[in-house]
Amino acid sequence: MLYYLFSYLSKNYSIPGIGVFQYITFRMAMAVIVSLLVTTVYGRRLIDYLRFKQVGETVRNLGLEGQMQKSGTPTMGGIIIILGILIPTLLFAKLDNIYIIMMLVTTIWLGLIGFLDDYIKVFKKNKEGLAGKFKITGQVGLALIIGWTMYFHTNITIRQEVKLPVKYDVPVDFHMRGDKQVLTQDVKSTKTTMPFYKNNEFDYAKVLKFLGKGYEHYALLVFMLFVIVIITAVSNGANITDGIDGLATGTSAIIGLTLAILAYVSGNTMIADYLNIMYIPNSGELVIFAGAFVGACVGFLWYNSYPAQVFMGDTGSLAIGGIIAVFAIIIRKELLVPVLCGVFLVENVSVMMQVGWFKYTKKRFGEGRRIFLMAPLHHHYQKKGFHESKIVTRFWIICIFLAIITVITLKLR
Repeated sequence: MLYYLFSYLSKNYSIPGIGVFQYITFRMAMAVIVSLLVTTVYGRRLIDYLRFKQVGETVRNLGLEGQMQKSGTPTMGGIIIILGILIPTLLFAKLDNIYIIMMLVTTIWLGLIGFLDDYIKVFKKNKEGLAGKFKITGQVGLALIIGWTMYFHTNITIRQEVKLPVKYDVPVDFHMRGDKQVLTQDVKSTKTTMPFYKNNEFDYAKVLKFLGKGYEHYALLVFMLFVIVIITAVSNGANITDGIDGLATGTSAIIGLTLAILAYVSGNTMIADYLNIMYIPNSGELVIFAGAFVGACVGFLWYNSYPAQVFMGDTGSLAIGGIIAVFAIIIRKELLVPVLCGVFLVENVSVMMQVGWFKYTKKRFGEGRRIFLMAPLHHHYQKKGFHESKIVTRFWIICIFLAIITVITLKLR
């Protein structure tokens, strides 16, 4: 909103310095600052309100040290994160940008699903919360919306180098890449970024190349499948990771910072060209959203770090996982998610391994056996006597390492 106001003032009045709102970096910095203020200042008021309304966490006794002391700690704190994302984005981003619209829809959509789950747990006294099938349905529904929009929306394109005669009936641009003359077009495509592949780019349509001529017509099916898997996996991964004070929030902040860098690079034609990274027109605006996301996570971490004064609940965990997944899909870096979101992946895999092995051994030997002392993985380390703060610190270090690996795996010229 402020972007449009200051653009109008800059166009019609000669006010010194007002043109600074045109710069993405300035608006990103403002988004971070406002997000921090919202989550830290008003976060305290919301925590007090939740405590007053006795919106407390119901803790199951899993035999973990210090676990029962958390009973009654205010939950549904994810509302703080969502407000910390939405308010700065609405203030500083271009609201007619399709990428910003998709991120806002994702935040509200998954936030409402998580809120409904927490509401059932807290106010309806149902520990199971929203049935898993309804969560999955909501996640798949969002994935279908995102995938369909990415495939069909006219403003969602990538810039690729072309040679005459051109294949697509769209304008051709000319520019220099060093001493070389290059022709480019902004085209619709199902290409995405894949390190160590030819030109770091992979086309989803090629998955069906074995079908022979005309396989490109089925690219949407493959793309939709990948989008559904990524959004559901990352969203649920963040939900599972939210089991120790500050773990999901801290790792999400690191991931968000990495995505902000990738979005800035992908939306800047000169840097993208220099680093040989796919250029995505108009995607630079996502840096403002990413700044708000990182600021919200860091601000919430002030109250969520050990010992936690508030839990985000599914309101926050489902939303931040979905935000990370959709953001990666939009900037076409979703195939980097297994590395970037390695902590979420390990947590997910640890649960699947534990459940799968338990069922297999029970069927084979008549007695269920376990790989870990408890799943997900962070509970395994708790059972081994590790303090929560030490577990979180080690996971953060791993997350930082994976974030660095994600950035450097993008092949330079």
